[in-house]
Amino acid sequence: MPLAADRAERVVTANARFFRRCRAAGIPVVHLLTQYRDAEEIASMPAWLARSRNPDNPRKNVLKHNLAGMPGVAVMPQVLNASDWVIDTKKRYDCFIGTDLDFLLRSHGVNTVLITGVNTNSCVLSTACAACSRDYAVVVIEDCVDTMDGPGLHDAALACVRTAFGTVMRSEEIRGIAGLK
Repeated sequence: MPLAADRAERVVTANARFFRRCRAAGIPVVHLLTQYRDAEEIASMPAWLARSRNPDNPRKNVLKHNLAGMPGVAVMPQVLNASDWVIDTKKRYDCFIGTDLDFLLRSHGVNTVLITGVNTNSCVLSTACAACSRDYAVVVIEDCVDTMDGPGLHDAALACVRTAFGTVMRSEEIRGIAGLK
C-alpha cells in the first residue's frame, strides 16, 4: 500500500541513510518483502476481503497489490545492500507471522529490533506488538516510517508503541545506541 510520491521519497531517503549507519556499526539490516502468489492469498483475510469490496476505502485495491511478478515487488535498490538479509515470505501485517524472522534474529543473538517501513498503523504497529510479545526490545524509527492513511493514524500508531510496546525515536537520536555514528 503505497505512500504519496513526495512522502515515499522522504521515507526511502531516511531509511537509506539510517541503514548505511546501521551497516557501518555492524547492525544487521533485514528487509521483509510482502509478496503473494495470487489474490486468493490476500482475500483469505476477512478484513482485507471486506476492504476490497468497499469502493470508498483507501485500501480498496488490496487484492491487487504485491502480487509476485508485479513491478515494485522487490526491495528498493536505494535501501538494499548485498550484506542485508531479505525475507520474502511476508503475507500479513506482522512480519513474524509465516516468516523465519524470529529464527533469524534469535540465531544471530539479536534482542532489539529497530523497526522502519510503511504503513505505521498496520505493518509497523503489528510488527512492534509482535516483537514486544516475543520479548524483543522495540524501537520504531519515527522518521523512517509513514502511512498512506494520514497523519492522525500515523500519530496514533506511534502513541500505541510509546504507551505499551516499545520506544519511538528519530534516527539521529539512535546515535549513542549500538555504536551508530
